[in-house]
Amino acid sequence: QLKLVESGGGLVQPGGSLRLSCAASGVALDHYGVGWFRQAPGKEREPISCISSSGASTNYADFVKGRFTMSRDNAKNTMYLQMNGLKPEDTAVYYCNARIEISGAPNYWGQGTQVTVSS
Repeated sequence: QLKLVESGGGLVQPGGSLRLSCAASGVALDHYGVGWFRQAPGKEREPISCISSSGASTNYADFVKGRFTMSRDNAKNTMYLQMNGLKPEDTAVYYCNARIEISGAPNYWGQGTQVTVSS
């Protein structure tokens, strides 16, 4: 069974940077679309970025364009989210996601990692 584990979260000052990692085990990710989501207290979980299984397509939410960069390394079975220019409103629990790009396929989620942006 596919398992995802996020790491790299923590406390950072406004304008700072963090790099999140999501390591997969149990199943190779090369046939999965992958993505990052976040959820702030009292708010819905929202998508940040995703990369298709082929790696040909990468999409970003408007609120992170120009600041966040997502990547994947199939050889390491890992995905990353480089976050620059962090703002207090970026404070949330960040989750990685993976799914086979077939209608009805299940979503797999990590446990989440806390990112707090504060001075």
